[in-house]
Amino acid sequence: METAKLFMNGRSQAVRLPKKFRFEGNEVLIKKTNAGVLLIPKTDSPWEVWKSNLMKYDTPFMEERKQPVELPERKGLNEVFD
Repeated sequence: METAKLFMNGRSQAVRLPKKFRFEGNEVLIKKTNAGVLLIPKTDSPWEVWKSNLMKYDTPFMEERKQPVELPERKGLNEVFD
């Protein structure tokens, strides 16, 4: 995994990206996640990014799956949720 340098630009923190990670344009979409920060080119909508990544797979991965077994009815639960 590669690294990038952090620096202060006025009162804002900035990241100096290596050349091969540069973005087109002047802005990016930014999202804070549990693991860090995600940057997406502003020219692409998040849905377009999702769709292009989904198209990398040859076959649908959710086409068939086992259905959950029907749970037996439990006495007394209907009274709790009524």
